[in-house]
Amino acid sequence: MTEQNQKQLGKTLWAIADQLRGAMDADDFRDYMLSFLFLRYLSDNYETAAKKELGSDYPKLAGDDNRVPLAVWYADNAADVPAFEKQMRRKVHYVIKPEYLWSSVAHMARTQHAGLLNTLQDGFKYIETESFQSTFGGLFSEIDLGSPKLGKGYTERNAKLCVVILKIAEGLADFSTGVDALGDAYEYLIGQFAAGSGKKAGEFYTPQHISDILSAIVTLDSQEPRTGVKPRLDSVMDFACGSGSLLLNVRKRMGPHGIGKIYGQEKNITTYNLARMNMLLHGVKDTEFEIFHGDTLANDWDMLREPNPAKKPAFDAIVANPPFSYRWEPNEAMADDVRFKSHGLAPKSAADFAFLLHGFHFLKDEGVMAIILPHGVLFRGGAEERIRTKLLKDGHIDTVIGLPANLFYSTGIPVCILVLKKCKKPDDVLFINAAEHFAKGKRQNQLTDEHIAKIIKTYQYREEEGRYSRRVEMAEIEKNDFNLNISRYISTAVSEAEIDLDETHQELIEVEKAIAAAKEKHNAFLKELGLKPLP
Repeated sequence: MTEQNQKQLGKTLWAIADQLRGAMDADDFRDYMLSFLFLRYLSDNYETAAKKELGSDYPKLAGDDNRVPLAVWYADNAADVPAFEKQMRRKVHYVIKPEYLWSSVAHMARTQHAGLLNTLQDGFKYIETESFQSTFGGLFSEIDLGSPKLGKGYTERNAKLCVVILKIAEGLADFSTGVDALGDAYEYLIGQFAAGSGKKAGEFYTPQHISDILSAIVTLDSQEPRTGVKPRLDSVMDFACGSGSLLLNVRKRMGPHGIGKIYGQEKNITTYNLARMNMLLHGVKDTEFEIFHGDTLANDWDMLREPNPAKKPAFDAIVANPPFSYRWEPNEAMADDVRFKSHGLAPKSAADFAFLLHGFHFLKDEGVMAIILPHGVLFRGGAEERIRTKLLKDGHIDTVIGLPANLFYSTGIPVCILVLKKCKKPDDVLFINAAEHFAKGKRQNQLTDEHIAKIIKTYQYREEEGRYSRRVEMAEIEKNDFNLNISRYISTAVSEAEIDLDETHQELIEVEKAIAAAKEKHNAFLKELGLKPLP
C-alpha cells in the first residue's frame, strides 16, 4: 500500500469515528474504535496464516455464501482442530476461534444480529486469556460494552455496535489492510484522538516528528555516531511508553529483526492496553516485547528490582517522553534507592530528574539515552542543580537540543532533548539551538523533514554552526556554574549590519538632488497658477 493510501485509510477511519461517536467523549470512543481495528488486524493475519497452513483444504465458498471459511473447516474437521491450533500457535503465536473473527463479527453487524454484543464480550475475553501463549490479561479491560454511553439497554447498545462495526468494515473494504497499513492507520488515529484530547494527550502520545529525532539518535553508534546506524540493538526501553509509538519508531529504523526485545512501562491502564495492541498491530510478536503496567518512579517492575548488580537488566537504547514537571512524593527510603543514591533526589515539585536517573541507571555502558524534558532541567537550582552538576562532572551529558515551543498537544512550552551516555568520547557538550527552526501550524508547530534531518546531522557529525550549534568545553560550563541554559552558549542575537559611510553619504546627496528637482518642478506649476512658491 502506498503512503498516500495509508494516509487516506487513516482519514477514512477518522471520519467514521468523528461521525459515529456523537455525544460520546473522544477518549471513550477511541478505545472502542482502536479495539475493533485491532480485532480486524488479528483476524486478517490469522485467516491468512490459516489459509496458507490448510492449503487446498481451506474451504472455497461461493460468492453469495456469507459463512466464514474457517468456521466451515472447524465444523467439518473437529478432530483435527487441536493439532491445527497447536501448529498456529507455533507459527503465528496465537489462535482465534472462528466465531470471534472479524469476518464473523462484521457479518453479525450487517445482519443486525442480536447476539453481537455478547459475542464481542466473549471474543475479547478469549483473546485476553486463551489466544496467546503469553498472558494478555486485561487487554480490553477499558472496553465497557455494557456502558450506558453506548445506549440505555442491551438492545440499544447492540444496535449501536452493529452500526460502528459495519461502518468500519465498509471503510476498510476499499483498502489493502496488511500489517503496515493497519499499523499506520492505528498510529494516525491515535494522533487524531490525541489532537482532540488536548492536555490529556500528553499521557499517551509523542508527536511523530519528535519521535523521529529520538529514535534516530539512539540507533546511531554511541561512541562514533558518524559511522551510522548500529547493526543491531539487543534491547530498547521506554519507561513511560504511552501508546508505544516511540518504541515502534526505533524498531522501524532498525528493521523488524534489528532489535532483540522491546521493553516498555506505562502507569495508565488504558494507555498500557493501547501500547500492547499497538505492538501486535505492527507485527511485533508477543515474544518480542514486554510492556509492564506499573509506576516507574516506585520501580515496581520485579524485572528491574534485581538486587544482584551483576544481574541488573541493562538496555542498549533508552527513549522517553515522561510527564513534564510531575509532582511526586519520594519517601525517606528513596534517598538510598540505587537509582538515586549517587546523585540525590529530585524535588517534590518536579520529578524530571527522577525519571532521567531511573532510565540512566538501566542504560548499558555503551548505550545511548534520549529523553524529552522541560527547559527547567537545564538551569533550575537546588537539588536539580546538584544532580545536573554531577552528571556533567562525570561526563554523562553528551548533547542538549533545544526544540521550538508548541510542539505538543499537552503543553505549549518549549522542551529540550538530553542525550546521555555512560561512556562518551568527546569531553565537551554539544548544544543545538533548533528553537527557531519550525513550520507554524494551526494548533501545533511542526518540524519538517528538513528540520529533523538538520538536527540529526548536527548530532551525528558534531557540527558547529553560528547561532545554531556549538561544542562547549567543560571549563566554560563550569564557569557558568553548570547551568545548561542554551542561550548562555549560543547567541541568538542578530548582529547589526555594517554601514558604509561613503556609500550612505553619496545616497544622501542623490536624495537631496531629487528633492531639489522635485521642488523646482512643483514651484513651476505653482507659478503658472499664480500661487506662492515653496520656500
